[in-house]
Amino acid sequence: MDKYSSGLDSVLGALADPTRRDVVRRLGRGPRTVSELADAFTMALPSFLKHVRTLEASGLIATAKRGRVRTCTLNRERLDLIDGWLDDQRRLWEERTDRLELLVTELPEETS
Repeated sequence: MDKYSSGLDSVLGALADPTRRDVVRRLGRGPRTVSELADAFTMALPSFLKHVRTLEASGLIATAKRGRVRTCTLNRERLDLIDGWLDDQRRLWEERTDRLELLVTELPEETS
């Protein structure tokens, strides 16, 4: 569990907000400018930029400024943290349910 702690908390925290999840989904299709991303939402640009900064701080996105245009790119490697953690959780619970199944199937049948 400790192998995920540092980065996983910030990634999951960033993805806890539906606006940020939508931004990540949109960036999954390719880089977008902040203006292109912001157009999809009914909030003021300064409010939207807070979401961009949160995603950037978590390492989920990177931004690059060229002139007056800031472009956002998804960092897919940060999403691998979630995949790895979910794989570990899935494996853990499969092992537990397998042990439970074994226990239940090996119980002697009670006769009434």
